[in-house]
Amino acid sequence: MGRAGCCYRGAKSLASPLLLRLQPLLLLIIALCYGAHIGQCQVAPQCRIQKCTTDFVSLTSHLTPALDGFDTEFCKALRAYSACTQRTAKSCRGNLVFHSAVLGISDLMTQRNCSRDGPTSSTHPETQPEPCNYHSRTQHAHHHAHPHAHPHAHARPGYLFCGLFGDPHLRTFKDSFQTCKVEGAWPLIDNDYLSVQVTNVPVVTGSSATATNKITIIFKPYESCTDQRVYQAVTDDLPAAFVDGTVSSGEPSHNLASGDGVASGKVRALWISERSPGRHVELHAGYMGVTVIVRQLGRYLTLAVRIPEEMAHAYDATQDLQLCLNGCPSAERIDRAGRLPLPPSPPALGLQLQQPRHAASHGGAPLRGFTMEGARQRCREQLEVQDIYFHSCVFDLLTTGDANFTAAALSAQKDMESLHPHRERWRIYPRSTASASHPASSSSTCLVLLLLWAMGTALV
Repeated sequence: MGRAGCCYRGAKSLASPLLLRLQPLLLLIIALCYGAHIGQCQVAPQCRIQKCTTDFVSLTSHLTPALDGFDTEFCKALRAYSACTQRTAKSCRGNLVFHSAVLGISDLMTQRNCSRDGPTSSTHPETQPEPCNYHSRTQHAHHHAHPHAHPHAHARPGYLFCGLFGDPHLRTFKDSFQTCKVEGAWPLIDNDYLSVQVTNVPVVTGSSATATNKITIIFKPYESCTDQRVYQAVTDDLPAAFVDGTVSSGEPSHNLASGDGVASGKVRALWISERSPGRHVELHAGYMGVTVIVRQLGRYLTLAVRIPEEMAHAYDATQDLQLCLNGCPSAERIDRAGRLPLPPSPPALGLQLQQPRHAASHGGAPLRGFTMEGARQRCREQLEVQDIYFHSCVFDLLTTGDANFTAAALSAQKDMESLHPHRERWRIYPRSTASASHPASSSSTCLVLLLLWAMGTALV
């Protein structure tokens, strides 16, 4: 920042007619700041006297002696100014502008008969939270819990992610990646605010492979923001409305920010957004900070959810069966401690001769079997990173022979990247390939151990 920019802005504001009348001793500060080119106004970066002065100006610029309560408000602003200078006194030691401000404040408090003790003005007036906006409520709570935090500091509530796709593959709130059977109806989420249930059906006769063909989501009543709403999607019926025909709930109450941070208008507490008719729907519950993405790829459905941690953990002992929270029961797991047991090539299973259930009745295209290399090649066309989504794609193609599972894995990966709050946790690699993917890892570990042993021997 140039020297002229150091104090000029605050000094220019101090030169208002009101302040020229009421603050004679602070004219010294104005003169000093207008003389910034001489160098006396070069304030050290850690000295915040300019911020104190700017805040004082913002608190008094609208005051005139004719206003009722002028003396009270002006004294409150002076006390706030004085408190600010005291907080920055140590870092401003020897600064001429700072010491001039301290003298000017003292003189003005004497002139206006202001007591040293008493209420002070706030440069950030109290704002009421929007009760049906989760972000607004958390910011308000954060401000009251940390009143001395930086005014522009934002609370960062913890969010959790859960996803389900394919055969089906489950990514839990703890980023545990599991492949499960879970045939029939199973609860993914069941807490005081939200319930999500999926129904899985067999894909191939004679195989344990299942996939999701029905999703039911219940948004439970929340204060005056929304009454209960139920959303249900089944294969070939991905509606852009709740089961009662409505597309939203609650009164328009808070602004929805666009991608560039500009408010794009009022939205309701709960609403549905159709991104691709019959293929991609998003449900937004602004009152509790929840986003749900539902897609149909081929004959089956995928799901992705982001939910605040405090909401996800609002449940009692009767709601402990939640796949997103605790994963699949061990008896329903197909993977072995994170390792996917890839089946042999289709000729051994005869999958190329079988059709998924319901395929014939719905005009499904005949499936072709995939060899291991064929499945890997097909998945590589869509998934560049060979993480767990890539390996799940290979597993699904070998198990079902249905090429639509490639698109399901890709969409699941994109939805995860869109909703998962922690970028550093996006990538998960199957344990069975960890050593092959990182051959240098074990060598490096051995070298480190050898070096430590050698150092220890040398010291003996």
